[in-house]
Amino acid sequence: MAAQESYPDELLYHREHDWARIEGDEAVLGITWFAQDALGELVHFEPPGDGDPVAKDGIYGEAESVKAVSDLISPLSGDVLEVNQQVVDAPETVNEDPYGEGWLVRIRLADPAESGELLDAAAYRAFLAEQ
Repeated sequence: MAAQESYPDELLYHREHDWARIEGDEAVLGITWFAQDALGELVHFEPPGDGDPVAKDGIYGEAESVKAVSDLISPLSGDVLEVNQQVVDAPETVNEDPYGEGWLVRIRLADPAESGELLDAAAYRAFLAEQ
């Protein structure tokens, strides 16, 4: 069952519909409700490898759905610490819980100041309303 539309206040958002949860010098990344809804049912997640660098605004993997294949755009720079194996094994987890069990990767932040360039939940909702 798909999740209800939501954009949690504690997250930061990228205009490419990815989110970041900052946890000290690390961040958990995933795609927003809007992104998973636009893609439809996810059938494959192609993650980066453990230790791989990711760059802000760069591609860090692919999400394949019944509709399309979409590049995942990183909201922040860092090195991959962990890939969510649950999503690799069951990509539809992202549709069911995009901000909880459906997170994609955990990174060690290369430049924590980059988070200042991301949108808060209210700004992201306003951005979506303009689309």
